[in-house]
Amino acid sequence: MPTLGIIGSGNIGSAIARLAVASNMNVVIANSRGVESLRELITELGPLAKAGTVEEAANSGDAIALSIPLTAVKDLPAGLLRGKIVLDTSNYYPFRDGRIADLDTGTTTTSELVARWLDGARYVKAFGNILAHHIPLLSRPSGAPDRSALPIASNDAQTKSQAAAIIERLGFDTLDAGTLAETWTFEPESAGYTRIYLADQSTPDDQLLSSTPGPTPADQVKAALDSATRVNVAERAF
Repeated sequence: MPTLGIIGSGNIGSAIARLAVASNMNVVIANSRGVESLRELITELGPLAKAGTVEEAANSGDAIALSIPLTAVKDLPAGLLRGKIVLDTSNYYPFRDGRIADLDTGTTTTSELVARWLDGARYVKAFGNILAHHIPLLSRPSGAPDRSALPIASNDAQTKSQAAAIIERLGFDTLDAGTLAETWTFEPESAGYTRIYLADQSTPDDQLLSSTPGPTPADQVKAALDSATRVNVAERAF
């Protein structure tokens, strides 16, 4: 039985953990606050899940879901995820992360930056363009007519294919969104970010956390990414 290591137990990390145990995968989950802080979540997840240190989650997982604040990534132990398939949800939010010059100037994308920080990891950008509470609501069995798709990007085709198989087991189709240089198409404020999964895409911003999702197949995701124009990240305030 495969094991998914999860580093980060916030809303997205916890949502992915729920999908993993529902798909009969073992889960080892870790956060910065320690094993005791995960007791309630592990009880909810059941016998397929256990809490561990960041190192235990990294070493135990056949793949790793990484869902921690952007600037915390560079503080992970050097080489921790070397050789591992990493599904990274990172986005750049200046109000939380501070200003990052390389991102503000457009020299690099968030995913390219994280991949450099995770030197040697088999990096895939995934799950960063969907609201956390929509993840379990939109997950569907393989072949379901109302199954939604998530864009994924990587600089390595084999890694991307293996990541797609994991995500499809978790309940989503995938759309190949290209390389890490192209991930701006589904970063914050872009056409491929969060609103494409809303049943009502005119939902006001202050109601997004209680919004209802609607099935979003791969062709709709592709259309959104194809229509995207690059956001001026230097103007991003949130």
